[in-house]
Amino acid sequence: MSKNQIFKVATVLFIGLAMVGCKDAKNKTEASEAEEVAKTTGEAVVYKADADGSTLAWKGAKLTGTHNGTIKMSDGSFSVQDGKLVGGNFIVDMNSITVLDIEDAEKNGNLTGHLKSEDFFDVENHGSSAFAITGVEEKDGKTFVKGNLTVKNIKKNIEFPAVITVSDTEVSLKSEPFTIDRTEWDIKYKSGKFADLAKDKLIEDNIELQVEVKASK
Repeated sequence: MSKNQIFKVATVLFIGLAMVGCKDAKNKTEASEAEEVAKTTGEAVVYKADADGSTLAWKGAKLTGTHNGTIKMSDGSFSVQDGKLVGGNFIVDMNSITVLDIEDAEKNGNLTGHLKSEDFFDVENHGSSAFAITGVEEKDGKTFVKGNLTVKNIKKNIEFPAVITVSDTEVSLKSEPFTIDRTEWDIKYKSGKFADLAKDKLIEDNIELQVEVKASK
């Protein structure tokens, strides 16, 4: 094979990988400076989150495969006014992080422990993460929730599309899968931005998340 042919093949492979990476980054959200939390009046009705019925699903990837799991919410509430969601605050228990795709107990425990370590979420020093709604708006035929996401004591504003249902007794919020750049929250382990490693050793900066919260009066 000539050098020219090798170059063409390499170019095709690179473009293909780039297209796959873009396709897999669902609803990529760009982190920005934290914003003022949405203010509510005394007329707002508070719905308390159901910790057992609320989860944060996660998915991480590298060239050789993916891992996924869940994290539980320990506390939270929605504020509703005139039948619409106007605010909310939630606490995520980082000690509850689980890995769902590894059946072997020892390997599962090893990855779970690594995720809790300083390489990733440093759970010993940052046992909780949080999300506080800064706004809810309709655009492009969808409902978008904006809020400050705090991880490892770093607070940044993100936005994601979600389906929100409000009744007299319950509120539910289920986001579409969306993607954040973990390095924005100082999770840099084996990131291509900070580590000089072979491509098959790197971990994707994008983490896919999906939030589901149920609350009642």
